[in-house]
Amino acid sequence: MPQACPCGKPADYAVCCGRYIDGGANAPDAEALMRSRYTAFTLGRETYLLATWHPDFRPAALDLAADSHTRWLGLQVRRHEQADDTHAVVEFVARYKIGGRAHRLHETSRFLRVDGRWLYADGDIHSS
Repeated sequence: MPQACPCGKPADYAVCCGRYIDGGANAPDAEALMRSRYTAFTLGRETYLLATWHPDFRPAALDLAADSHTRWLGLQVRRHEQADDTHAVVEFVARYKIGGRAHRLHETSRFLRVDGRWLYADGDIHSS
């Protein structure tokens, strides 16, 4: 039975974010990359997250296993703007729970296209 994609698109994981996370395909735009990175967070896929992070901004490591109490609930993409061939922004809200308490992460993320591949650079978190 097909598995629904955690990114919220009405598609099977394998044909949505799975083709980037598991299949090695490059995301065609910054929104697709952001959705796949959200999905990777929900699945604990650190290798993919680090590989899609621009090296100038990437942390040395992630420890998602230590954050096992976070339960991701959903994603809403509010805006996707491509400024030119190599720069884009995606504004999103990700909902999650920790210990039964609901939270929201509202961020405007910046993406850079390097050698034909979109990478996450950094972002600004909006206060609620």
